[in-house]
Amino acid sequence: MFPEYRDLITQLKHADLHFTHLFDRHNAIDQKIKNMEAHIEAGTHDEIEALKKEKLHLKDEIYAVLVKAS
Repeated sequence: MFPEYRDLITQLKHADLHFTHLFDRHNAIDQKIKNMEAHIEAGTHDEIEALKKEKLHLKDEIYAVLVKAS
């Protein structure tokens, strides 16, 4: 995610607790979606779609922080 901001992401993960929370939550949701789609974890189509929307919202927030910090 956002390879052009790789160095900034690393810096923010060490310096910005809010950014770290957003980033970690995004990754956790991404993994949960993958597990549900692979039937490793139970989940309905509606639950998966809701998680995808939350993940997209988090990605937008992460991007906003990156743009502001760059």
